Amino acid sequence: MSIPPTVGFPIMHEEKGERRAFLPHFVQQLTKIGFEVFLEKDYGLTLEFQFEDYRAENPHIHSVDRSGAFKRDYVLILRSPHDEEFDLLAPHSCLLSMLHFPTRPLRVELLKEKCIQAISLDSIVNDFNIRLVENMRAVAWNGLESVFAELQARFPHFIRQDGKSWQVLILGSGMVGKHAVDAATKFGRRAWNDEHIQAGGQGVLVRTIGRNLSAQKDRMLALLAESHILVDATQRSDPSQPVIPNDWLAACPPDLIIADLSVDPYTLASQPPVVKGIQGIPQGNLDKYIFDANDPQWDASVPSAIPSKNHRKTVSCYSWPGIYPKRCMHVYGQQMLSLLRVLFNKNYNSLSPQGTHFERALFRARLETYLLGSNQNFS
Repeated sequence: MSIPPTVGFPIMHEEKGERRAFLPHFVQQLTKIGFEVFLEKDYGLTLEFQFEDYRAENPHIHSVDRSGAFKRDYVLILRSPHDEEFDLLAPHSCLLSMLHFPTRPLRVELLKEKCIQAISLDSIVNDFNIRLVENMRAVAWNGLESVFAELQARFPHFIRQDGKSWQVLILGSGMVGKHAVDAATKFGRRAWNDEHIQAGGQGVLVRTIGRNLSAQKDRMLALLAESHILVDATQRSDPSQPVIPNDWLAACPPDLIIADLSVDPYTLASQPPVVKGIQGIPQGNLDKYIFDANDPQWDASVPSAIPSKNHRKTVSCYSWPGIYPKRCMHVYGQQMLSLLRVLFNKNYNSLSPQGTHFERALFRARLETYLLGSNQNFS
């Protein structure tokens, strides 16, 4: 009888507000596929789950220390382990995580240097380049809900004193941008939208722009001058260049709010460097994602080499779906099951671009595939 493949679940040791863990039902489903599951001690405790909630008398689910969770055939952790934790992986282990290869070049180099087998969850796409592991709806709705929550305190039912509509300018019309349009037209929460309609409000006017307009300075300055909310939902082909230079923010109304949904990092040490789409705004997380224009933490969050003279209130969170953690992990669990069924029968090196639908998607998301596609050598 062959030894069943194993899956390890380390805990994400991130900011206090990061409470996400895969849910007990998902873990139980993995054992039905045939996996042996190893949970780091206290896994799921941030969501008020105990080990017995996961195990439920299932002999194929085990509690281990952190090292034991990493030394498995597959290691599943939503956010990337810290750099120093890559050494915890066993030589045969395959890391499954949101690794963001295109915008984390230093992480890619480290994974390559350590010869780590890795599949980036955010790179798992189907034959039409549509992501299979994503929660873009939560990114847009949670981010816009946070924006309108800030406005609600000053404008009951979002009724403007001048009797006019709110104007939202969205940069980017991809998956996040499309959901952002939907969320913005409904004030980030459908119940708030219903209340606004009942109160006789004038609604929201949403405009979305792409690359063919965003580089036209004069037209952009005019659009920025009449916007109340500016949303970055871009996926840039060149993340070393901002879409909105900091100087342009001077054209925005003083009370404009920026919603950073792309949350690309500042990685200036890489070549080429990675910067935010809206230049000079801070990077937030689940502990702190609202920055007033005069926030004392602003400068600490923005590298000194980045122009940031012009401040506007900004909401930015590295993990927008994590605002509602259980809801988020239910989505990810549903999306991951079919992929793990493939991995039950395959290993990293046997994944093929000629395989089944999900096997092809996993092959495209491998570190080795990414490196070969980037004309780099893998060893």
